[in-house]
Amino acid sequence: MESNLKIFSGRSSKQLAEGIANSLGQPLGKLEIVEFKDGELYVKYEENIRGCDVFIIQSTNPPAKNFLELFLMIDAARRASAKRITAVIPYYGYARQDRKNTPRVALSAKLFANMIIVAGADRVMAMDLHSPQIQGFFDVPFDHLYSSMVLIEHLSKMDFIENAIIMAPDIGGIKMARAYARRLDLDLAVIDKRREKANKSEVMNIIGDIKGKNVILLDDLVDTAGTLINAADAALDKGATNVYTAAAHPVLSGDAVERLRKSAIKKLIVTDTIPLPDNGHSDILEVVSVAEIFGKAIMAIHEERSISTLFDSQDY
Repeated sequence: MESNLKIFSGRSSKQLAEGIANSLGQPLGKLEIVEFKDGELYVKYEENIRGCDVFIIQSTNPPAKNFLELFLMIDAARRASAKRITAVIPYYGYARQDRKNTPRVALSAKLFANMIIVAGADRVMAMDLHSPQIQGFFDVPFDHLYSSMVLIEHLSKMDFIENAIIMAPDIGGIKMARAYARRLDLDLAVIDKRREKANKSEVMNIIGDIKGKNVILLDDLVDTAGTLINAADAALDKGATNVYTAAAHPVLSGDAVERLRKSAIKKLIVTDTIPLPDNGHSDILEVVSVAEIFGKAIMAIHEERSISTLFDSQDY
């Protein structure tokens, strides 16, 4: 392995970053991050990175200081004369604010993209963006990875898969659900959902025959869990036997974990793009790691090879 490959981690992704580094057979780089009493952050690289290919791993889930920490790590690497800086963002926060659908609102997904580039990132890598078009907000190369590689493999080994059906929680999730259904050789259903306001949803109708089936609900992220819980209740009302769920990003805001425990959902399978909250460790949650996917992508970029083979297991 070339010695000029350096991998560093912010505080929001330390466990995943360690898994990525282990998959590549090297330790994480030494980085000091200090938070003063007033909340101000101090970032310093504790090893020489001049002329190095630097990968900075940091999810930008709440709190917002995770974004600020990423900006400072990128800026410090640029000022330390890194040859190339790649921002590896397993979960790209603020991605749901990606269009101006009402007057006088911020386009925060674009704003933070601008700030990442201004800070000095030469390349960006993320997983399962809420909206794939966010890639176009960046004027540098962008690599979009998919958790479907590990989630599909994991689901295929579950004992309920023989009598299962894939279900999208809304019209926007049909493409992803169709890709899973094709790979798992399962039928597809979809929920026609109306959302009256942010973080609140109402199930209107289910398209597809789910009676007597084990329903697998898919989503890109789980925030309050309201969408999945409502969809699970609707599926059982329509005759589903059991409801299982899978999502890339376990945001799990507020009392989401407690609500999931009390819900009809049998299992929620997520990845480690975001560490589980302190109250997130429960029998209902199952975590699969995406460290190897990121490790392969990082090595391919470092060696100037194509990473298209990492996209072969999805078509959405």
